[in-house]
Amino acid sequence: MSVVERIEELKTEALSALADAGTTKDLESARVRYLGRSADLTEIKKGIRDLPPDDRKAVGGASNRATKEIEAALAERLAEVAVSEREERLRAEAVDVTLPGVPYPKGSLHPSLRIIDEVVDFFVGLGYRVAEGPEVETDYYNFTALNIPPGHPARGMQDTFFLDDGLVLRTHTSPVQVRTMLSQEPPVYIVCPGRTYRRDSDPTHTPMFNQIEGLAVDKGLTLGDLKGTLAAMARHVFGEDVKVRLRPSYFQFVEPGVELDVSCFVCGGSDPNCKVCKGAGWIEMLGAGMVDPAVLSEAGYDPEEYTGFAFGMGPDRMAMVRYGIPDLRLFFEGDLRFLQQF
Repeated sequence: MSVVERIEELKTEALSALADAGTTKDLESARVRYLGRSADLTEIKKGIRDLPPDDRKAVGGASNRATKEIEAALAERLAEVAVSEREERLRAEAVDVTLPGVPYPKGSLHPSLRIIDEVVDFFVGLGYRVAEGPEVETDYYNFTALNIPPGHPARGMQDTFFLDDGLVLRTHTSPVQVRTMLSQEPPVYIVCPGRTYRRDSDPTHTPMFNQIEGLAVDKGLTLGDLKGTLAAMARHVFGEDVKVRLRPSYFQFVEPGVELDVSCFVCGGSDPNCKVCKGAGWIEMLGAGMVDPAVLSEAGYDPEEYTGFAFGMGPDRMAMVRYGIPDLRLFFEGDLRFLQQF
């Protein structure tokens, strides 16, 4: 068999192999076999210089034509096979959007959110409405309307983040109460969860923290209504056996003001070494009081006709007490080793 005949034979074999190849992997194998560095056709090309001068032209022309035909057939077949493989992959990866979704592994609620949900659910059950407001507030809503005029010492106690144009990051959710009173006539029963901001950072304080405040304004409300409401809330969150007590305190937008303590739900006051109450038997929980008449008047309510009570609590601190968490900063670090415990 002459060299030219061998070239034609190789071309025929190659074209047949390409036609039979069903995948890009098969086509690559055929390319290496017939056009690779060690392929017979490649070896024939390398040996052309050793042929007699009269044979070089015929062999060279035949080998070049064979190579071009094989390469053209390879390119055409690659395009066909690629389309076929893509369509097959799309069919295999098709998603039936009518099928039920596959749930992700079950997660858990953040400990603060657990407390927020429980407290808000309790007050919604009493008929309170959830109210929200902006986290960037004006000086008026954050201070002045709450009986905290310029120069009042309580402004220094707030440790405020001041922004441009007289704006502040709200230091409490009390501005939501003011906005609500200015937008509607009494009666008012609202609970106001949300983020607040103060320039604090230590194991029990963070620059951003959660707060839940509540407001009730109606005819005939008394301090007894406030105590009964908060006692029922404490039993809802900490257990039916928990007791509450009120201690006199001062808050600039209530008069009188009180602190609410709950009896230790771990030891009941019987363990002097209790890590939760430190042996005191009581745990400080929140501040509250009867709405100052000046605040009612600022909102356009007649303090001779209406009374009200307000309260504010930190769900982060409540979660610390309930779950025995020593450092508030753990709540906001996003460490899954901590969060997955809940």
